Amino acid sequence: MDIVIEGPCLRLAGDFDVRSTREVRVAVYEALAAHDDVVVDLTHVGSVDLTALRVLAAASRGAARAGQRLTLRGCNGAVRRLLHITHLIRVVEVERDAVSA
Repeated sequence: MDIVIEGPCLRLAGDFDVRSTREVRVAVYEALAAHDDVVVDLTHVGSVDLTALRVLAAASRGAARAGQRLTLRGCNGAVRRLLHITHLIRVVEVERDAVSA
């Protein structure tokens, strides 16, 4: 898992699964400690598992309780389906895709 931090945006690349959750969790909470609004960009994530999504859901819940916001960007169809199947879509904020004219 590669994590590039650009201010309040974390760009993830690679496989986001149980092996990388600790690393991502630390990066997300550090970003939330420094910024009120944080974006986690999943555009270049090849695969994601339920454990990884639970990390993002827990961070999102904690951010909301603290008056902050965590938004997921670049969620592909598989990620969106997993969010819906697990009902985590109710917990996380997913950025809408831009509509082309």
